Amino acid sequence: MTGFVPLFDGRTLEGWYAVPRSYGPMWPGGPGVRDLVPELAADYELQAAAYPARWEVVDGAIEGFQDPEVAGYGGYLVSERAYGDFELMLEMNPDWPADTGIMLRRRPDSWEGFQVLLDHRESGGIGGFFGNGLASFHAVPFAVRSRRDGDGTVVGLASDDPATSVEPVTQDKIDRLSYAGRVEDFLSVWRWADWNEIRIRCTGALPVITTWVNDLKIAEVDTGGTLAPDYDPAAVLDCLGPRGHLAFEVHDNDAQFGEARWGKGAQCRWRDIRIKDLGKVSS
Repeated sequence: MTGFVPLFDGRTLEGWYAVPRSYGPMWPGGPGVRDLVPELAADYELQAAAYPARWEVVDGAIEGFQDPEVAGYGGYLVSERAYGDFELMLEMNPDWPADTGIMLRRRPDSWEGFQVLLDHRESGGIGGFFGNGLASFHAVPFAVRSRRDGDGTVVGLASDDPATSVEPVTQDKIDRLSYAGRVEDFLSVWRWADWNEIRIRCTGALPVITTWVNDLKIAEVDTGGTLAPDYDPAAVLDCLGPRGHLAFEVHDNDAQFGEARWGKGAQCRWRDIRIKDLGKVSS
Protein backbone atom coordinates (compact mmCIF):
# COMPACT_ATOMS: atom_id res chain seq x y z
CA MET A 1 0.00 0.00 0.00
CA THR A 2 1.33 3.41 -0.95
CA GLY A 3 2.52 6.02 1.52
CA PHE A 4 3.59 3.58 4.25
CA VAL A 5 7.09 3.62 5.75
CA PRO A 6 8.60 0.84 7.88
CA LEU A 7 8.95 1.19 11.65
CA PHE A 8 10.94 -2.04 12.05
CA ASP A 9 13.98 -3.03 9.99
CA GLY A 10 13.54 -6.77 10.62
CA ARG A 11 16.97 -7.05 12.29
CA THR A 12 17.22 -4.66 15.26
CA LEU A 13 15.06 -2.70 17.71
CA GLU A 14 16.33 0.60 16.34
CA GLY A 15 13.65 3.26 16.81
CA TRP A 16 12.15 1.52 19.84
CA TYR A 17 12.93 1.36 23.56
CA ALA A 18 11.73 -0.97 26.32
CA VAL A 19 10.17 0.09 29.63
CA PRO A 20 8.84 -2.07 32.49
CA ARG A 21 5.13 -2.10 33.22
CA SER A 22 4.13 0.59 35.66
CA TYR A 23 0.90 2.04 36.98
CA GLY A 24 -0.10 5.66 37.53
CA PRO A 25 -3.37 7.52 38.11
CA MET A 26 -6.62 5.81 37.20
CA TRP A 27 -7.59 8.93 35.23
CA PRO A 28 -6.04 12.39 34.81
CA GLY A 29 -6.07 14.00 38.23
CA GLY A 30 -7.61 10.89 39.80
CA PRO A 31 -6.41 8.43 42.45
CA GLY A 32 -3.52 6.12 41.78
CA VAL A 33 -4.07 2.50 40.80
CA ARG A 34 -2.53 1.46 44.12
CA ASP A 35 -5.23 3.43 45.97
CA LEU A 36 -7.99 1.38 44.33
CA VAL A 37 -6.22 -1.96 43.84
CA PRO A 38 -4.98 -2.99 47.30
CA GLU A 39 -3.75 -6.39 46.08
CA LEU A 40 -0.98 -4.69 44.08
CA ALA A 41 2.21 -5.68 45.92
CA ALA A 42 4.01 -2.98 47.89
CA ASP A 43 7.24 -3.71 45.99
CA TYR A 44 5.57 -4.07 42.59
CA GLU A 45 7.54 -1.29 40.89
CA LEU A 46 10.87 -2.67 42.14
CA GLN A 47 10.05 -6.19 40.96
CA ALA A 48 8.68 -4.99 37.61
CA ALA A 49 11.86 -3.01 36.99
CA ALA A 50 14.04 -5.97 37.99
CA TYR A 51 12.17 -8.50 35.83
CA PRO A 52 10.64 -6.58 32.91
CA ALA A 53 9.30 -8.04 29.70
CA ARG A 54 11.94 -9.07 27.17
CA TRP A 55 12.05 -8.00 23.53
CA GLU A 56 14.15 -9.80 20.92
CA VAL A 57 14.35 -9.95 17.14
CA VAL A 58 14.06 -13.53 15.85
CA ASP A 59 13.61 -14.55 12.19
CA GLY A 60 12.57 -11.06 11.12
CA ALA A 61 10.01 -10.53 13.89
CA ILE A 62 9.97 -8.86 17.28
CA GLU A 63 9.23 -11.35 20.05
CA GLY A 64 7.83 -10.06 23.35
CA PHE A 65 7.67 -12.29 26.45
CA GLN A 66 7.89 -12.22 30.22
CA ASP A 67 11.22 -12.75 31.97
CA PRO A 68 11.78 -16.54 31.82
CA GLU A 69 13.51 -16.62 35.22
CA VAL A 70 10.96 -14.58 37.18
CA ALA A 71 7.74 -14.50 35.18
CA GLY A 72 4.64 -12.50 35.96
CA TYR A 73 5.80 -8.97 35.18
CA GLY A 74 5.23 -7.14 31.93
CA GLY A 75 6.41 -4.19 29.93
CA TYR A 76 6.17 -2.13 26.78
CA LEU A 77 8.21 -1.61 23.64
CA VAL A 78 7.74 2.08 22.88
CA SER A 79 8.39 4.00 19.66
CA GLU A 80 11.00 6.73 19.93
CA ARG A 81 8.91 8.98 17.70
CA ALA A 82 5.52 10.43 18.56
CA TYR A 83 2.67 10.36 16.05
CA GLY A 84 -0.49 12.37 15.49
CA ASP A 85 -2.83 11.26 12.71
CA PHE A 86 -1.78 8.00 11.11
CA GLU A 87 -2.65 4.60 9.75
CA LEU A 88 -0.65 1.72 11.20
CA MET A 89 -0.34 -1.76 9.71
CA LEU A 90 1.46 -4.80 11.08
CA GLU A 91 1.26 -8.56 11.44
CA MET A 92 1.06 -10.35 14.80
CA ASN A 93 1.22 -13.99 15.88
CA PRO A 94 0.41 -14.54 19.57
CA ASP A 95 0.66 -17.70 21.64
CA TRP A 96 -2.23 -18.74 23.90
CA PRO A 97 -2.75 -17.18 26.36
CA ALA A 98 -1.00 -13.87 25.63
CA ASP A 99 -2.74 -10.67 26.70
CA THR A 100 -1.22 -7.97 24.56
CA GLY A 101 -2.19 -4.78 22.78
CA ILE A 102 -1.05 -1.74 20.84
CA MET A 103 -0.97 1.60 22.61
CA LEU A 104 -1.64 4.84 20.75
CA ARG A 105 -0.95 8.41 21.86
CA ARG A 106 0.98 6.97 24.81
CA ARG A 107 2.83 9.37 27.06
CA PRO A 108 6.62 8.86 27.02
CA ASP A 109 6.96 9.10 30.79
CA SER A 110 3.94 7.24 32.18
CA TRP A 111 1.30 4.66 31.34
CA GLU A 112 -1.53 6.82 29.98
CA GLY A 113 -2.75 6.24 26.44
CA PHE A 114 -5.40 4.59 24.28
CA GLN A 115 -4.99 0.86 23.76
CA VAL A 116 -6.18 -1.37 20.94
CA LEU A 117 -6.89 -4.64 22.70
CA LEU A 118 -5.34 -7.86 21.43
CA ASP A 119 -6.27 -10.03 24.39
CA HIS A 120 -5.55 -13.52 23.08
CA ARG A 121 -6.90 -15.28 26.19
CA GLU A 122 -10.12 -16.48 27.80
CA SER A 123 -12.79 -13.73 27.66
CA GLY A 124 -10.38 -11.55 25.69
CA GLY A 125 -11.35 -8.66 23.47
CA ILE A 126 -9.56 -8.38 20.12
CA GLY A 127 -9.82 -5.15 18.14
CA GLY A 128 -11.66 -3.20 20.83
CA PHE A 129 -10.33 -0.43 23.04
CA PHE A 130 -9.20 0.34 26.60
CA GLY A 131 -8.14 3.57 28.30
CA ASN A 132 -4.87 3.05 30.18
CA GLY A 133 -4.90 5.74 32.88
CA LEU A 134 -7.97 7.16 31.11
CA ALA A 135 -10.64 5.86 33.52
CA SER A 136 -10.01 2.28 32.32
CA PHE A 137 -12.88 2.58 29.85
CA HIS A 138 -13.74 -0.52 27.80
CA ALA A 139 -15.22 -0.14 24.32
CA VAL A 140 -15.45 -3.69 23.00
CA PRO A 141 -17.67 -5.34 20.35
CA PHE A 142 -17.21 -8.96 21.52
CA ALA A 143 -14.98 -11.34 23.43
CA VAL A 144 -13.48 -14.73 22.60
CA ARG A 145 -12.66 -17.93 24.44
CA SER A 146 -10.66 -21.05 23.64
CA ARG A 147 -11.97 -23.87 21.48
CA ARG A 148 -10.57 -27.24 22.58
CA ASP A 149 -10.34 -30.73 21.17
CA GLY A 150 -11.27 -33.92 23.02
CA ASP A 151 -7.94 -33.94 24.85
CA GLY A 152 -8.43 -30.39 26.12
CA THR A 153 -5.82 -28.88 23.78
CA VAL A 154 -6.64 -25.37 22.59
CA VAL A 155 -7.12 -25.55 18.82
CA GLY A 156 -8.81 -22.23 18.02
CA LEU A 157 -11.13 -19.46 19.12
CA ALA A 158 -14.86 -19.36 19.77
CA SER A 159 -17.34 -16.75 20.94
CA ASP A 160 -17.17 -16.06 24.67
CA ASP A 161 -20.16 -17.20 26.72
CA PRO A 162 -21.48 -14.27 28.82
CA ALA A 163 -22.88 -16.74 31.37
CA THR A 164 -19.41 -18.10 32.21
CA SER A 165 -17.22 -15.20 31.13
CA VAL A 166 -14.63 -13.87 33.56
CA GLU A 167 -14.81 -10.47 31.83
CA PRO A 168 -18.17 -10.28 30.04
CA VAL A 169 -18.89 -7.81 27.25
CA THR A 170 -21.76 -5.78 28.65
CA GLN A 171 -24.04 -3.56 26.60
CA ASP A 172 -22.39 -0.38 27.86
CA LYS A 173 -19.05 -1.53 26.43
CA ILE A 174 -20.67 -2.06 23.03
CA ASP A 175 -22.58 1.22 23.18
CA ARG A 176 -19.33 3.19 23.49
CA LEU A 177 -18.48 2.16 19.95
CA SER A 178 -19.63 3.95 16.83
CA TYR A 179 -19.08 0.67 14.96
CA ALA A 180 -19.15 -2.82 16.46
CA GLY A 181 -18.26 -5.84 14.36
CA ARG A 182 -19.75 -9.32 14.78
CA VAL A 183 -17.81 -12.06 16.50
CA GLU A 184 -18.94 -14.57 13.87
CA ASP A 185 -17.29 -12.48 11.13
CA PHE A 186 -14.11 -12.11 13.19
CA LEU A 187 -13.87 -15.86 13.79
CA SER A 188 -14.22 -16.50 10.06
CA VAL A 189 -11.07 -14.47 9.26
CA TRP A 190 -8.83 -15.09 12.30
CA ARG A 191 -5.91 -17.45 11.58
CA TRP A 192 -5.15 -19.66 14.57
CA ALA A 193 -1.44 -20.13 15.40
CA ASP A 194 -0.52 -18.02 12.38
CA TRP A 195 0.08 -14.43 11.33
CA ASN A 196 -2.82 -11.98 11.34
CA GLU A 197 -2.75 -8.49 9.87
CA ILE A 198 -3.88 -5.61 12.08
CA ARG A 199 -4.71 -2.17 10.68
CA ILE A 200 -5.41 0.86 12.86
CA ARG A 201 -6.47 4.36 11.81
CA CYS A 202 -6.15 7.18 14.36
CA THR A 203 -7.29 10.70 13.43
CA GLY A 204 -8.13 13.82 15.40
CA ALA A 205 -6.89 15.58 18.53
CA LEU A 206 -9.30 13.41 20.52
CA PRO A 207 -9.04 10.66 17.98
CA VAL A 208 -11.50 8.51 16.17
CA ILE A 209 -9.80 5.11 16.21
CA THR A 210 -10.77 2.33 13.79
CA THR A 211 -9.47 -1.24 13.68
CA TRP A 212 -9.40 -4.00 11.08
CA VAL A 213 -8.22 -7.62 11.35
CA ASN A 214 -7.29 -9.31 8.07
CA ASP A 215 -9.19 -6.53 6.22
CA LEU A 216 -12.35 -7.05 8.30
CA LYS A 217 -13.53 -3.91 10.11
CA ILE A 218 -13.79 -4.75 13.81
CA ALA A 219 -14.52 -1.59 15.80
CA GLU A 220 -14.50 2.19 15.87
CA VAL A 221 -14.57 4.59 18.81
CA ASP A 222 -14.82 8.38 18.98
CA THR A 223 -12.75 9.23 22.05
CA GLY A 224 -14.07 12.79 22.04
CA GLY A 225 -17.59 11.53 22.70
CA THR A 226 -16.89 8.46 24.84
CA LEU A 227 -19.24 8.16 27.81
CA ALA A 228 -17.77 6.24 30.74
CA PRO A 229 -17.49 6.81 34.49
CA ASP A 230 -14.72 9.34 35.31
CA TYR A 231 -13.81 9.75 31.62
CA ASP A 232 -13.37 13.46 30.81
CA PRO A 233 -12.42 14.14 27.16
CA ALA A 234 -11.01 17.61 27.92
CA ALA A 235 -8.79 16.21 30.69
CA VAL A 236 -7.69 13.37 28.42
CA LEU A 237 -6.65 15.79 25.67
CA ASP A 238 -4.80 17.92 28.20
CA CYS A 239 -2.99 14.82 29.48
CA LEU A 240 -2.08 13.24 26.13
CA GLY A 241 -2.02 16.10 23.67
CA PRO A 242 -2.70 15.56 19.96
CA ARG A 243 0.35 13.30 19.47
CA GLY A 244 1.87 10.39 21.33
CA HIS A 245 3.96 7.26 21.12
CA LEU A 246 3.10 3.77 19.92
CA ALA A 247 3.80 0.79 22.16
CA PHE A 248 3.46 -2.97 22.12
CA GLU A 249 2.45 -4.64 25.39
CA VAL A 250 3.40 -7.72 27.35
CA HIS A 251 0.87 -7.83 30.19
CA ASP A 252 1.69 -8.73 33.76
CA ASN A 253 -0.11 -11.53 35.62
CA ASP A 254 -2.53 -9.98 38.09
CA ALA A 255 -4.59 -11.44 40.91
CA GLN A 256 -7.67 -11.78 38.68
CA PHE A 257 -6.18 -13.91 35.89
CA GLY A 258 -2.72 -15.09 36.95
CA GLU A 259 -1.15 -17.25 34.22
CA ALA A 260 -4.47 -17.26 32.36
CA ARG A 261 -3.50 -13.73 31.28
CA TRP A 262 0.02 -14.58 30.08
CA GLY A 263 0.97 -18.25 30.01
CA LYS A 264 4.35 -19.45 31.16
CA GLY A 265 6.73 -19.26 28.20
CA ALA A 266 4.15 -17.54 25.96
CA GLN A 267 5.26 -15.04 23.34
CA CYS A 268 3.72 -12.53 20.98
CA ARG A 269 5.43 -11.84 17.68
CA TRP A 270 5.25 -8.67 15.57
CA ARG A 271 6.52 -8.06 12.04
CA ASP A 272 6.07 -5.94 8.90
CA ILE A 273 5.32 -2.86 11.04
CA ARG A 274 4.63 0.20 8.89
CA ILE A 275 2.92 3.57 9.23
CA LYS A 276 1.35 6.17 6.99
CA ASP A 277 1.37 9.81 8.05
CA LEU A 278 -2.10 11.33 7.74
CA GLY A 279 -1.04 14.82 8.69
CA LYS A 280 0.49 15.15 12.15
CA VAL A 281 3.78 13.47 12.93
CA SER A 282 6.35 14.75 15.41
CA SER A 283 9.85 13.61 16.28
